[in-house]
Amino acid sequence: MESIPIPIPIPIPVLLLCGIGTWVVLSSIFNVTLKIRSFTQPWVSRYVVSTTPITLRIQKYHNKYLDALCSGLSCVVSVPFYTAFLPLLFWSGHCKLARQMTLLMALCDYIGNCIKDLVCAPRPSSPPVRRVTASKEERENSLEYGLPSSHTLNTVCLSGFLLHYILSYSQNDDAITGLAIVSFFVFLIALGRIYLGMHSLIDIIGGLAFGLAILAFWLSVHKYVDDFIVSGQNVSSFWAVLSFLLLFAYPIPELPTPSFEFHTAFNGVALGIVIGVQQTYHQFHHESVPRVFTPHLTLAAFLGRMIVGYPTILLMRFCSKALAKWMLPMLANALGIPVRSTSYVPSLSISASAKKSDEIKQAGYIQKLFFFSRQDSFEVDTGIRLFQYAGLAWSVVDLVPSLFSHLSL
Repeated sequence: MESIPIPIPIPIPVLLLCGIGTWVVLSSIFNVTLKIRSFTQPWVSRYVVSTTPITLRIQKYHNKYLDALCSGLSCVVSVPFYTAFLPLLFWSGHCKLARQMTLLMALCDYIGNCIKDLVCAPRPSSPPVRRVTASKEERENSLEYGLPSSHTLNTVCLSGFLLHYILSYSQNDDAITGLAIVSFFVFLIALGRIYLGMHSLIDIIGGLAFGLAILAFWLSVHKYVDDFIVSGQNVSSFWAVLSFLLLFAYPIPELPTPSFEFHTAFNGVALGIVIGVQQTYHQFHHESVPRVFTPHLTLAAFLGRMIVGYPTILLMRFCSKALAKWMLPMLANALGIPVRSTSYVPSLSISASAKKSDEIKQAGYIQKLFFFSRQDSFEVDTGIRLFQYAGLAWSVVDLVPSLFSHLSL
């Protein structure tokens, strides 16, 4: 049954954008990042060092089976896993849950990575800590700062919200059992991150604290956000501006890390999902769409959706990236804006001798908001990455469902 939309007053989105823009300007003028870091980083670093014996005691029990178990659990709650899992929710008919979990994931990714690059707290020192990085993603994660544990934060938020959704829309009122299962799962993930040498105890505590705070906030606003997306006015333009501002409302780390790239990617995913759902809600994403394991969407049809859907979104990711690599530099050239590229456009790369350092890439994110920046050129890779993942996400909720409709899946 359709829920009655809860209207959001128009001034609220406008005030939100103005507030973020004002914060970007003021934080840059008053150097808020360095002031917060100077207070928090030494305190957190001391706790990372002081809790190293706890990590070493846990790692005394290491063996290849525990290595495989903890590495597998880390993959299950990783960003690539959710990137593959969330399309299945859309295509299985659980569209409301899918879009709310996608936006929650984007919020978790943004806040978690902001805190990492704001505090710049180290991970446990290796050696003496034994660090296990069994996958390419884990090796990239190890290049990030430590506090908070993103895996712990994401697990708290997404498993907690999934439990809330199940209890709200099912006849099962056994909340205690569900809470026990979620708590045990979070405990395993947190313990695994310490066992793998990826995080210290203070990182886990930070992940739990921030995860619970984000979950409480999201549970109080998710209905308003969802109703705004499916029935609001100027939603696409609002979210495009919001995504643009969130690229600048990000702290400058001491050293470049992959955290900003991860945020940019999921920022693009959220943008593509919102634009696609706004355009096709009444066709493909309302509450009465067929759901899997029902006569209207059999398991065979759902498998057919997977066979058609995944290659399509991967192709769309490739095409949107190619389009952005061609379009954005050309647009910048037409506007007279000098641009450079670190990895995506070889013709725009600059020699190592011409670079001040790798920090120039991230140090200019706030300054790029202003055309009077003293930067000689601007990094185009951020825009390409945003456009690429927005195109991928749009295809999940618009292009692919259209194909399903034509193929009678």
